[in-house]
Parts: sequence; C-alpha cells; structure tokens
Amino acid sequence: MANTFVTLFWRPSVFDEAVQWLAGHGYTIVYLDARRWATEADMHRDVASALDFPDYYGHNLDALNDCLRDVVAYQYGTTREATGLLIAFTGYQAFAEADRRCAAEVLDIIAGQARSAALIGHRMLCLVQSDDPQIAFEPVGAMPVLWNHREWLDARRQPGSDPHPPIA
Repeated sequence: MANTFVTLFWRPSVFDEAVQWLAGHGYTIVYLDARRWATEADMHRDVASALDFPDYYGHNLDALNDCLRDVVAYQYGTTREATGLLIAFTGYQAFAEADRRCAAEVLDIIAGQARSAALIGHRMLCLVQSDDPQIAFEPVGAMPVLWNHREWLDARRQPGSDPHPPIA
C-alpha cells in the first residue's frame, strides 16, 4: 500500500487479512459489495449510505468527489479518532463489467482524495477485491493500481497457488 492508495486483491483470504490488520490498527472500515452494482446509480446509493453522505448528495461522480472531499475533512464517513479510513470493495469485477468507465473513475476519485487526505495527515486507503485475477486499471490519482505484494506475480493468482508464499 506504500506505492498506491488503491490496491487490488484476488483471494478473499488475502483481502480479509489486510482488512483485519487495518481494523486492528484502528482504521474505520467501510465495506461495499460491488457485486450488487449493475448501474452507476446502484454504486451511488450504497456509497452514500455507507459513508453517511448528506441528503443533498447529487448521485453523480462530481458529487462523489465533493462528498469524499468532505470525508477527508472528517465531516462524515470517519472520525479524527480513527487511525484512518479504509474503503473496502468486494466483487469489484462485477461493477467493472457493468460500467468500466465509472468503475475506473470511482477508483480515480478515491485515489485523488486519498492523496489530498495524506497532505493533512488523514490516512485514507482503498482495497479492491476482484474475482477476476487479471483485472487491471489505468493509473488512478496519477498512481498505478497495483496488486498487493503477496499476489504480485501472475503465478500467485492462479487456482491452487500458495496464498502464503515464503518470505525471502
């Protein structure tokens, strides 16, 4: 996660381990199941609810960017007492298949706001679990969307491969 604010995961066990580590270190965890999103409207509904966006939220990508800016400023979605905020997407390939442009834009918005958050000492991360081990995105927030270190090699994202490779 040191190289990007948005990190991909394939194996749910590796994803869950990372989420639990962050939870154990005081992060506010916001889970979002992207398998249920067939449209951009579905995504806006769930994100707005999960982050407690105000009633006037515009349900479009500009409004998402604006409200995430407010999340960075601790107006809602997390607290100053938390170590940071983790937005944890599961099944993101389903949303990417339904609306690739929007799925990529959401990650870009989150990455951009996470960079802004870092400037004021607010930690904000996004973990993206995908059932597609080959999913890839263009750079977001001027940073690449990278695989986590344990599944970095393509060979580690194959059924039957060891999710716990020896540490060299």
